[in-house]
Amino acid sequence: MERVERDEARERRIDDEAIVDAYGPEERSISWYYYLDDRLAFPFKAKCIAGKTTSPLRVGEVVEATGLAAADDCEHDMFVEIQWQDRSLAVPLSQLEGIDVDDDTEEAIGDWHYWVARGYGF
Repeated sequence: MERVERDEARERRIDDEAIVDAYGPEERSISWYYYLDDRLAFPFKAKCIAGKTTSPLRVGEVVEATGLAAADDCEHDMFVEIQWQDRSLAVPLSQLEGIDVDDDTEEAIGDWHYWVARGYGF
């Protein structure tokens, strides 16, 4: 993802809702996990917008996201489970864009994309 300009409204929302009182990497990852768990409305269709060497998805491929991966799998990145070739696997949320999702889901995905694009990490 390309680095994006600072967005004060998004920064405030992330600080107040996603990572409130989370100071270390473990606290930030679990805070993000619960923020996304609360805001993403599964299942939803998603399109791959970025190739990753750790994911089998190709840019433009459409999948169904069925839920967040286990919290233990999200300690260093946020992953969602998808249905792919008749099986379930987890892929980075940063490579997906929701298709016809509700406002909360779109905003939460956008918040995560912003976090990653700014290079914040855990």
